Amino acid sequence: MTVRRLGAGLVAAALIAPALAACASGTGTTGSTPSPTVTALGTASPSGTAGPSGAPVAGDAKQALLDSTKEISNGNFRFTLAGVGSTAEGLVHQPSQSAAMKISIGGPSSDLAMKLDVIHYKPDSWVKLELTGPTANSLPAIKQLNLGKYQHLDQNRIKGNRNLGFDFEKVDPAGSAVLTQGITEVRSTGTGAYAGTIDVTKAAEAGSLNAATIAALGTQAKTVPFTAKVDPQGRLSELVLQLPAAGQTAAQEIKMTYSDYGAATAAQKPPADQVVEAPAELYSLFN
Repeated sequence: MTVRRLGAGLVAAALIAPALAACASGTGTTGSTPSPTVTALGTASPSGTAGPSGAPVAGDAKQALLDSTKEISNGNFRFTLAGVGSTAEGLVHQPSQSAAMKISIGGPSSDLAMKLDVIHYKPDSWVKLELTGPTANSLPAIKQLNLGKYQHLDQNRIKGNRNLGFDFEKVDPAGSAVLTQGITEVRSTGTGAYAGTIDVTKAAEAGSLNAATIAALGTQAKTVPFTAKVDPQGRLSELVLQLPAAGQTAAQEIKMTYSDYGAATAAQKPPADQVVEAPAELYSLFN
């Protein structure tokens, strides 16, 4: 199974390739599900007008947008991410060097659905995995993967692995600061609400859009519509990207939210009696 990264390795599997190919133990058994490509989003802010808190906004709309992402780099917030068939919610808590999230991809009707409960507490990481559906049930290694417990990860085996690892130097789950560099047009649509277009060909480094997704959009990639909201302090609170149809992929809306800036709490380590060492099949699944 090929699992793609969301942002700086934060979401262990919130992005899955459009077709989920079965892996584990080199069986070659495959299956598919209409899981979407979850991507990052854009936002904007008014130019030369009062901000949502009544204070003047310095600079133009794009600069205000760039400024709205700065608090994310402090690494203390909660977030959600939703797309067609996929959801993720979690927190980042830089003060304790911890992060956690729950991810769901696919549903009861999918050939292969996945749920993950991921916890990072430097220097340790754990993941609880649940695979369901006809394809999952046919995997020879399913019993080694669906353990019903948190699987402790060998840091030497996930070092540099953007699917399972987490870099506390790059804490933004969607790379919003990079994405906003690609904003090509911004307008205010109300108090703290904005809309415009973004050239996502400039946002590949964000980690939320891979090169294949961008290439599939063709010329549409240069003018992808987005909407955004900022909170009363001018911090990014919502990003929505409207991906147009491309090839065999239907148009879709991807939504991300940020909240609890500076008020998130440390992730909770799993109870010792609920932890086992991750088997080789787990690493194979994400490599």
